[in-house]
Amino acid sequence: MSPTQKTTDEIVSSVMDEWTAGIDAHDPARVAAVFAEDAVFQGLRPYGVGRGAVTDYYDSQPRGMTVAYRILESRKPADDVVLGYLSATFSFADSSALELNVGVTLVRTVDRWEVVQYQASRAD
Repeated sequence: MSPTQKTTDEIVSSVMDEWTAGIDAHDPARVAAVFAEDAVFQGLRPYGVGRGAVTDYYDSQPRGMTVAYRILESRKPADDVVLGYLSATFSFADSSALELNVGVTLVRTVDRWEVVQYQASRAD
């Protein structure tokens, strides 16, 4: 692998680390910035489309919520597409942690990778 090539796990991590930083800082605009303008977003409520839906979703989350994730699987079905399947633990200051499975589809644009599809479901 050349120094400029990244593994699929590294690509997923580069995007999801920024997602994590935005969530941990309760900065919904920072979270939404890793998503494409027309991303399909499915959290634990009805789905939304676009960065505005992502911003609204994370703005409604309680302050003090943090997330830790680990990549379970990643694949690159095409040169500019990476799929990630994650285990994510959302922690809260005043309630029990929530374990979720998260699937993401990332697409490479001219200068970066963006989330074009996100779907979360309870791990129970």
